[in-house]
Amino acid sequence: MTVYAYVDGPLGEMLLVGRLVPGGRVVLGSLSLPGQKGGVAVGDGWTCAPGAFEEVAGQLREYFAGERERFEVSCDELAGTEFQRRVWRALEEVPYGTTVSYGEVARRVGAAGAGVRAVGTAIGRNPLLVVRPCHRVIGADGALRGYAAGVERKERLLGLEGALA
Repeated sequence: MTVYAYVDGPLGEMLLVGRLVPGGRVVLGSLSLPGQKGGVAVGDGWTCAPGAFEEVAGQLREYFAGERERFEVSCDELAGTEFQRRVWRALEEVPYGTTVSYGEVARRVGAAGAGVRAVGTAIGRNPLLVVRPCHRVIGADGALRGYAAGVERKERLLGLEGALA
């Protein structure tokens, strides 16, 4: 069963989507921001279940308050291709308050050289904005390149983490 909830935050109203698994737990499949390129919209037959997302909503509040540096939530491991999942796992290893280049992520997943473009595409398809920190990936020249929810939000997240020079 697919469940969803809206959570307010400094970047706008976030849409959390997940699925219920045995034991009544929810695994988070998506966190979308308003106006996000490729963001999720509530689908037919989905159930609004704010209570199912209390844990992740609390962690998001702590993060935006500067009290949390890493998320500890159950995420849907079935999303994406194997290559995308490798890239997304690499994103989760980028420490709070730091940035890496797209080329560095490509190197970490064994896709250096021409693979940088594929890495950028995989990062752009990250369904878990904020929770999976794709905002920490920047251009080799230090420029804040693309972010599905807008570069101004990327800049805000990096500013919150103290990662901007």
